[in-house]
Amino acid sequence: MKKLAKIKYLPNNFEIIEDGDHVICAISGKPISLEKLNYWNVELQEPYFSYIESNKKREILEK
Repeated sequence: MKKLAKIKYLPNNFEIIEDGDHVICAISGKPISLEKLNYWNVELQEPYFSYIESNKKREILEK
């Protein structure tokens, strides 16, 4: 992975604001290739590596 992308996260899609090939998971810090990006939070504008990180974030917000 070479360049970090800037993304606007939408309810069912995302828009690439600045070209790149990956983003960084807001919870784990793992790089996520744009081809594998499936989990994000629209309100917080955060990407997540998998459903596991997404659930962790939801648990944090519920506290």
